[in-house]
Amino acid sequence: MTEPTSSGSTLAATLPNKYLTFFLGEEEYGVDILAVQEIRGLSATTRLPGAPDAVLGVINLRGVIVPVLDLRVRLGLTPAVATPTSVIIVLGIAGRMIGLQVDGVSDVLDVDAGSVQAAPDLGNGSADLLGMARRGESLVVLLDAARVVSVATPNAS
Repeated sequence: MTEPTSSGSTLAATLPNKYLTFFLGEEEYGVDILAVQEIRGLSATTRLPGAPDAVLGVINLRGVIVPVLDLRVRLGLTPAVATPTSVIIVLGIAGRMIGLQVDGVSDVLDVDAGSVQAAPDLGNGSADLLGMARRGESLVVLLDAARVVSVATPNAS
């Protein structure tokens, strides 16, 4: 059974069914696979003055300037430390490309929307969450990609 969302619609009706899963520390997260443009190895970023703390900088991706977020900082975790498994997931959101630095990519998870549980309401940070999906004995935190990357697009209308 699905839980109603604050807008009155059901959670299942609004969820994609495939997620790219990745790690931040020991926790597994997922974003809608349809938002993923590519997965890149880490590359140097150009820092921008006055950028929010979560913005690591920008990269030039085939002629397109792409902001890169430290997803750990964006979600209120400790800042990322680059490791051999760290990557940048490039998302296409509302006609813009935004990169997310994560600790490592896992795989593609097929999710039956009916099995997704609503995320607990923990205040402002929970607005970035679509819900929680069970994978075996663990949970995968499903992120709302558009909300997560909103820090990188302050002029979006």
